[in-house]
Amino acid sequence: MKIRDIRAYGLRGRTPEGGWSNELQPDDCVHTVIAVLTDEGPVGWGSVFTSEELVKASLSVLRPLYTGESAIEPERVSEKLHQNTFWLGRGGAITHTISGIDIALWDLLGKASGQPVGRLLGGRYKDHVRPYASLLMREPERMADELLPVKAQGFRAFKIGWGPFGRRNTQTDEAIVKAARKAIGADALLMVDAGGSDAYWPGNFKWAVRTAEMLADYDVFWFEEALDPDALEDFVALRRVSKIPISGGEVLTRRQAFEPWLRAGAFDIVQPDVTKCGGISEERQIARTARECGVRFIPHGWNTALGLAADLQLASAFADTDLVEYLTGSPFIDELAAGGWKLDAEGMLEIPSRPGLGVEVNLDALAEFSGSKEVLALV
Repeated sequence: MKIRDIRAYGLRGRTPEGGWSNELQPDDCVHTVIAVLTDEGPVGWGSVFTSEELVKASLSVLRPLYTGESAIEPERVSEKLHQNTFWLGRGGAITHTISGIDIALWDLLGKASGQPVGRLLGGRYKDHVRPYASLLMREPERMADELLPVKAQGFRAFKIGWGPFGRRNTQTDEAIVKAARKAIGADALLMVDAGGSDAYWPGNFKWAVRTAEMLADYDVFWFEEALDPDALEDFVALRRVSKIPISGGEVLTRRQAFEPWLRAGAFDIVQPDVTKCGGISEERQIARTARECGVRFIPHGWNTALGLAADLQLASAFADTDLVEYLTGSPFIDELAAGGWKLDAEGMLEIPSRPGLGVEVNLDALAEFSGSKEVLALV
């Protein structure tokens, strides 16, 4: 089975808020779906955390390298793409685009072999995993209104992030966390994401230390992106003094970038994003290195239904990965997968056991979000 063509479909029209200082608008494109077309007919699907314009430009560079290549050798083909593009912006749009291609190639390998991707990664340790609802922080008096409807859907783990947190004063920070803990109850997991990768993040090391102490009082499960994403030494120091786990890594790409952070002890929990870091092939190697370093692997998943599907397959292949991120309120999560997603009575999400990523793309939804009717003829 050979790669015949690769198409890109940017998602627009219903883009959810990001919480960034330069806030996203509904027509902004930050996620792009990848379709790998083959000479034998099957289509592989992937997702890229990058705008359509950058993905299409990257595909034009990569096209001579992937056209006619095997569609069922994801690691080899992805490494070929990486190796031949070092000088064109390693870690940027091209690496992000290779991530989507890699996910789609794993999807095709699974379909060709009749196996879910998790089994091809070495075996499935689990068939269900707990999703945590990922929501933006609001003013303290609005947090209950944000959290209670999601709790009613059956979620038992919640991450709140960005918004005014860390950008105003310590009183506001604590009031937000206090309101959130009260809304979800003492038994639910609560995680806090400061959003240190936002433009001109104001929080410094001393702020992060004081905030970690406050979060411990509310039994916060982890403190995410507490610092600027380049502040390696500060992350190491923060982890040493913090009473709660420190997490991060969503902006890093490829295993070579993650390794210094893992070896230095910067994280208790590492959070690569499969739609940016190099795809399933790279994320698997990052997760293995994390395990060697005593760091838990929990994927970052602020992306699409295809990113979530990849995260679920990865979670199935690692025994101690017991949480995946679920971006609540996003049609690119809820509607892009045919049939949607359903929590069970325990608030768990089933890991698809069908071949490949295990999900079918809702082509009508993709046509709506991308503004392209050609997708209706792909399958």
